[in-house]
Amino acid sequence: MLSNIFNSIVDHRVTGRCIYSLSDLLNIALLTYICNGEDYVDMSVFAATRAREFGLLQNCSSSPSPDTFERLMSAVDPKEIERCLIESGKQFLSSLAEKQIVIDGKKLRGTNPTARGTDGDYVLNAFVSENHMLIGQLAIKNKENEIPAYPEMLDKLDIEDAVVSIDAMGTQVAVVEKILQKKAHYFLAAKDNQKYLHEAIIQAFKYNKPIDESTEMESDHGRVETRRCRILPAQTIRDEEVISKWSALTTIVELRSEVYNKKTKETSTTFRYYISDEDFPKAAYYNMLARGHWSIENLLHWHLDVNFMEDAARARKGFAAQNLSLIRKMALQIVRNYNDKKSIKKRLFYASLDSTYMLQLVQNYKF
Repeated sequence: MLSNIFNSIVDHRVTGRCIYSLSDLLNIALLTYICNGEDYVDMSVFAATRAREFGLLQNCSSSPSPDTFERLMSAVDPKEIERCLIESGKQFLSSLAEKQIVIDGKKLRGTNPTARGTDGDYVLNAFVSENHMLIGQLAIKNKENEIPAYPEMLDKLDIEDAVVSIDAMGTQVAVVEKILQKKAHYFLAAKDNQKYLHEAIIQAFKYNKPIDESTEMESDHGRVETRRCRILPAQTIRDEEVISKWSALTTIVELRSEVYNKKTKETSTTFRYYISDEDFPKAAYYNMLARGHWSIENLLHWHLDVNFMEDAARARKGFAAQNLSLIRKMALQIVRNYNDKKSIKKRLFYASLDSTYMLQLVQNYKF
């Protein structure tokens, strides 16, 4: 039998008018993604051809149509599915203390294909970089709405003693105050959106010798990246007004990234700057945090787009886009957690062919 992960969701549908159980339909949607399905039609086909192999639809003489799944995904409260996703991952997260929580937004391109630039539907994700687990999701409209959404997301999370990293858009005084209020630490990017802070950090590194530095090298896909991290105490910033604006600011960080392209023989160099309330004196630690921040792009957003075709998804009615994104993330966590030598793409392919292998993926997750 398949796990009863969705049984705790309250079914608000009209009693006596529903043929299929809410839990069965949600489990079918989840298994459809695990076996490389993409949309409501695929869910309906899976229900008709394979659902009963997993103990679903046992007392039903018919199978749900694509419209049934569309109505369901449009109506279910995303907070309920999010709760199931987070609870299913708690076994891997006994505590968030000393872990890095990455918060970043992702555009749902398929829900509004005509939207350009920063317009459109976004989902703000909170991701544990060490465990590759999602711990929160928040839907927003248009990129600029990320700024007021950060405190709301932080209110949802129990982040005591964790390190919260956000890109430059989240480097706001209110965000820093909220992180400190939640008894967590911050590691935030500083760019031109905070002009005076950005310039002050650049000047500090120009005229002061760093207290420590660390260099890492990484080679992949025809490119070699060298990251040199240097750190300074925040007190080296000469402008007292800048320092006083950011509560508990202790350390400033410079990360120089040199990328050598083996094919073109060219090297590109970029500088990134960060602020932190921590006083750990080793640059390697902050180099690790900078690398960990990008894990949400490489380990969550990339897989959702490439392996689960999220950018191509056109569902937009009601809560459908949010709910389907959550179920894709649950499928990704299940597939990623399985310990064999196959890539995630190959695991999805094998699951589409072999019901026994798919069942192993799900049972191994131990909901």
